[in-house]
Amino acid sequence: MPARRDRSLPRQRQPELEHDYARPTSLGYEAPEDTGLVRCLAHGFPTSLARWHFHDEYELHLITATSGKAFVGDWIGPFQPGHLVLCGPRLPHNWVSLDLPEGGVAERDLVIQFRHEPIAHAAEMIPELAEVLPLLERARHGIEFFGLSERAHAHWLSTKRSRGMQRFAAFCDFLADLARCTDYRLLSNVQMQGEDDDTELEQINAIVDRVTSDVAQPLSAGDVAAELGMSESRFSRFFRRATGNTFTDFVNRVRVNRACQLLMETDRQVTHICYEVGFNNVANFNRRFLEIKGMTPTEFRRQANHRFGMK
Repeated sequence: MPARRDRSLPRQRQPELEHDYARPTSLGYEAPEDTGLVRCLAHGFPTSLARWHFHDEYELHLITATSGKAFVGDWIGPFQPGHLVLCGPRLPHNWVSLDLPEGGVAERDLVIQFRHEPIAHAAEMIPELAEVLPLLERARHGIEFFGLSERAHAHWLSTKRSRGMQRFAAFCDFLADLARCTDYRLLSNVQMQGEDDDTELEQINAIVDRVTSDVAQPLSAGDVAAELGMSESRFSRFFRRATGNTFTDFVNRVRVNRACQLLMETDRQVTHICYEVGFNNVANFNRRFLEIKGMTPTEFRRQANHRFGMK
């Protein structure tokens, strides 16, 4: 049973930044001299590695044992063996097992970590690598893949067993499968899709920046359409084509995501958070939150505390 939290101490809210010095071989990390771009890691549970944290690398995470709750950014959902997720740089995450046998398990997580810059720079000179750039962009939200668990396990073993160019080749083979996978979902925050027209892309980015920088700002599709010199119906089609959302749905999602952050990182009352993120009544806030997150704000806060292994 987890130790009871000392209520005289401040509640931990922020994810922990993981540094290289916190990655000893005794916890399952490969020695620095054995790695290049790609670092493999296997560990059991419980372990000090499983905590609410983030780091500068991408992390490809395959669960091989136990089930429980996964926390990726502001997303909370179930996991079981075969759960495969790619987290982007600095996206907070944790997996908390809820059916752990006595004594724990020796292997629960198979992980690959890698940095963005070497791949992005190499893709400028090697066209074949550009195939994975859209995948890496999506990973900012966290990606859960379906139907790839057995291949992912084989890819991880092949990468782990290799060194030098053979390891890089095995890793590229793994990335290629992920980049071509069409059965996936984005986990955290809203999805943005690029536009071919640079002018339209700039307009969309300006709107998105405006909404996200001041979530409580009252802003309607009609207001924005008038500013852009468009009819409201034309603007609605334009915005939906670029973002995959209606303008109203997008604003609601941004506001709910901001509410999730406040629910996770502060002790403010739900009522106060409702108005702070721009909803004009609690009933509408609760209804929209339930539609988007599948749970009430109060239940989200309760479940979010499990990302620290707390009951």
